[in-house]
Amino acid sequence: MTALHIVSDADGEVPHPNIRKIGMLEVFDALHRGWIDFREKPSHYVFLCLLYPVAGLVLMAWSAGANLLPLMFPLASGFALVGPIAALGLYEISRRRELGLDPSWREALEVRKSPALFSIAAVAAVMFAIFVGWLVIAQLIYEAYFGVDYNLTTSEFFQNVLGTSAGWAMMFWGDLIGLVFAVVVLAISVVTFPLLLERDVGAVSAIWTSIRATAANPLPVFLWGLIVAVLLFIGSIPIFAGLAVVLPVLGHATWHLYRKLVEPPALNS
Repeated sequence: MTALHIVSDADGEVPHPNIRKIGMLEVFDALHRGWIDFREKPSHYVFLCLLYPVAGLVLMAWSAGANLLPLMFPLASGFALVGPIAALGLYEISRRRELGLDPSWREALEVRKSPALFSIAAVAAVMFAIFVGWLVIAQLIYEAYFGVDYNLTTSEFFQNVLGTSAGWAMMFWGDLIGLVFAVVVLAISVVTFPLLLERDVGAVSAIWTSIRATAANPLPVFLWGLIVAVLLFIGSIPIFAGLAVVLPVLGHATWHLYRKLVEPPALNS
């Protein structure tokens, strides 16, 4: 495991990067910097992120065609759980811009050469497992209220969800449990992937650093999670088209938030 740099870094150690405390305004500053990064070459980033709205549409069409309408909303919301993985190329672009370089969209693919690639893959596997867990629990919640009959028309499905007390109860518990999943994912991923992209510290150290950053800055990180949720919701209306802009902005902003939350390597003791 050490040879692949999954648990530890290349030296077999588990580093503990220093954490900064930040204010709420710095979260908005990170978002503003993310917008500036996007604004520099929006055509590159829109091109890179066109796959997200396309994937969203395919996801929705598949869930409807496969009689999986009850999983339509969990799938759409769960899409945000794997967003930090999908934004790896955007972190790389922001990192290169920070170094004074003028990166093209092709350089976003350079993350595949990262020495921490195995650690990145390991954390991505954890995120995907959480995503699958969310889908399983969402399905169980639906079945607890409406049984296992998935052969519903779209109108019947929405009538069940919006027109019955059971539907409202299902949405309440689904949203509550979904919030728990979102908080867990936010805590373990807010700086994990940008950290691994910059430093081969190992998956354990990266996740633990993210948790420490969240614990030290609960309100700013909560604000960041709220901003992400709101912008993803707006970008998903009506057919996920806005995600082609929202996702790159959030991806770049995540890099700048990481810069604010974690001290650079040279400052570590």
